[in-house]
Amino acid sequence: MAELTSANLIYLFPAPFLHHVWDDSAALNEELRRQILARERAHPGMAKTNIGGWHSETGRLEWCGKAGETLLSRMFEAANYATFRMMADLGRPMPEFKWTLQAWANVSRAGAFNKPHTHGGATWSGTYYVDTGDPPPEAEDGTPLLLMDSDQGRANTFFPGLVPMTAFVKPQPGLMVLFPSYLPHMVYIHQGKRPRISIAFNLRKEPFP
Repeated sequence: MAELTSANLIYLFPAPFLHHVWDDSAALNEELRRQILARERAHPGMAKTNIGGWHSETGRLEWCGKAGETLLSRMFEAANYATFRMMADLGRPMPEFKWTLQAWANVSRAGAFNKPHTHGGATWSGTYYVDTGDPPPEAEDGTPLLLMDSDQGRANTFFPGLVPMTAFVKPQPGLMVLFPSYLPHMVYIHQGKRPRISIAFNLRKEPFP
């Protein structure tokens, strides 16, 4: 094996993931919470991957006013930064393109969850956390977002247990996460005393893909 000490061993096919807590988000989150709960009272919502929770219409959060505009600008900023970092790490220039953005609010009360799914037709997907909903102390990860390896065959064929197949994201107010839209994900059953409020979004590169 001495000859192989000069061999290169690299890891292929990683999935980029951005995790960032925005500073000074308390006032923004309070306004978003007020607007989202008011919207929930006024509109029946949609049935998508949510089981027992409220899912707003998909759009650009126009009904959130200035708070929605602020959050959308942060979504664009995060997507541009993540894309720039990814291209730089690969030694490639930042390509010229535009984003199409779609966002929606989610309100989960006790017992609600989101079943496993992906967001087809998008480039980046993400979530912003407005309110964690006061989960019980024994829930160490709160009501987490679970990200899953898109290649589930790895678990059965390549050193089972060696490569993590899942990753938990513990919500906190002001946290924004960004990941490729093809990654399967779900949200665990909420057990909090207050509503868990988040805003999910998709950014699609134009021209796509």
